[in-house]
Amino acid sequence: MTGAAPRTIKVLTVFGTRPEAIKLFPLVHALEVDSRFEGRVCVSGQHRGMLDQVLEIAGVESDHDLDLMQPDQTLDALTANLLTGIGRVLDAEKPDWVVVQGDTATAMAGALAAYYRKIPVAHVEAGLRSGNIHHPWPEEVNRKIVGAFAALHLAPTETAAAALRRENVDPATIHVTGNTVIDALHWVTAKIASEPGLAAGLAALEERFAGKRIIGMTTHRRENFGEGMEAIAHAARRLAMRDDVAVIFPVHLNPNVRAVMNHALAGLGNVALIEPLDYPHFARLLDISTLMLSDSGGVQEEAPALGKPVLVMRETTERPEGVEAGTAKLVGTDADRIVEEATRLLDDPAAYNAMARAHNPFGDGKATARIVELLAAN
Repeated sequence: MTGAAPRTIKVLTVFGTRPEAIKLFPLVHALEVDSRFEGRVCVSGQHRGMLDQVLEIAGVESDHDLDLMQPDQTLDALTANLLTGIGRVLDAEKPDWVVVQGDTATAMAGALAAYYRKIPVAHVEAGLRSGNIHHPWPEEVNRKIVGAFAALHLAPTETAAAALRRENVDPATIHVTGNTVIDALHWVTAKIASEPGLAAGLAALEERFAGKRIIGMTTHRRENFGEGMEAIAHAARRLAMRDDVAVIFPVHLNPNVRAVMNHALAGLGNVALIEPLDYPHFARLLDISTLMLSDSGGVQEEAPALGKPVLVMRETTERPEGVEAGTAKLVGTDADRIVEEATRLLDDPAAYNAMARAHNPFGDGKATARIVELLAAN
């Protein structure tokens, strides 16, 4: 007589923004094909168009879509809607685990809604800390809230794990997995290799800027709105005056970004202000760029995997591993500093190579497999 088959573990993965989708689709894929699990997906729609691009490319279909994006909604209204909306999904699904990623309002509210129902939370990319609750804002506090009660802290690096231990998190619940963004980048790179048309939309710009060194730019952080954003635009304008440089800038949809960049940069011959890129095209931009100027957390992790230096246009980073390894450098939002550091990388091959060849500290592309086994074992 044989024993009963092991019970299937029901996992609800909750996310709502493009970066979360990129970092979680490898896990969604893995759960779909593993017979130990029943994988379910809830998207909040905290971001809409950019989120949907990733879902389409990755072939992820949501089981629940809250569609909560509204123009200019306040953080408290968004949080309230997330908390109640995700709560209703949890009551319907009754999962064994809720998985959230990173530091968004969706991650925080999803984890909190699960905690209210005593459902264990697995926090992917746990333990990142800048040490300043206003930089990044509100993400630093969002992460700390999730970290207060997660049952599994899936830290991307030993530095992140050490930060959790300093906060007296139970060491038995902390596991260093690597960052799933590297898994995602490997997946999309292979997909582009087999389907080149997925990233062909930059071909015209590549031809237009042939012979020039490309600076890829992204900026969207709330703490940079206003003077910081204006300084970033001014720095881009100055760099684009060089004959040997072109700037390709997918401009975030937020009007606090768009208005500033359009005013400062529209019409410049060496600047391409373009719509936000889907994931394959963004991977292509990383590949063709000489260096990246960004205030994004994900870019700090992705660019080094392709050997691209990152100048981080923020005062602090919750990813100090890149700075310590030499793949990234904090330059803040002072225009003179941004131009100075970018110019040094453009004009000093030794300085460039020191960053481009530094070891990427964010993982080996096997984070997802580690996370799946931890979910199965706990």
